[in-house]
Amino acid sequence: MGIKEGLLALLATEPMYGYQLKSELENATGNGVDLNIGQVYSTLQRMERDGLVEPGVEDEEGRVVYSITDQGRATLARWGDRPESLAQGRDELSIKVLLSIHTGALDPNRVIEVQRRETMGLLQHYVQLRSSSEDQDLAWQLHLDRLIYNAEAELRWLDRVEERLSTVALKATASAPTYEQQEVKR
Repeated sequence: MGIKEGLLALLATEPMYGYQLKSELENATGNGVDLNIGQVYSTLQRMERDGLVEPGVEDEEGRVVYSITDQGRATLARWGDRPESLAQGRDELSIKVLLSIHTGALDPNRVIEVQRRETMGLLQHYVQLRSSSEDQDLAWQLHLDRLIYNAEAELRWLDRVEERLSTVALKATASAPTYEQQEVKR
């Protein structure tokens, strides 16, 4: 999610000022988005420049309340209609595993073992959090579900990499000449 789209979604509900937007975005995502207030205000400035929001008058405490424009609503609608790609950004784990296999500079089995241990620890932590926070709000519960599913998917992928590495190793062993075959050649 882009910060811009998150802010537009909140402003589509009601006009808000910067710190209110920060707090609401963090709350709405179960603290899955962690912002500093500078990011919020610089994003609001760009959105104002692009005609997506408009500032209102300052309130009695000197805070400027922003409202979404029609152009902002159209941008938000386009974002809602666009599917998100799993391939966005770099996947550091895949890069590390694939390079360890390709180059041999790292032991891929060791890379997998270290990652599996870390991911299992995170998975256990997320499951504990979910079971101890069943009375928390829906956003937090759904965020934990997503973290759990992501960890489970990563573990399944690591299993698949190990399986394929084993298959390749077995094929290489099977195609290597046996001791007897090597003796016959001599």
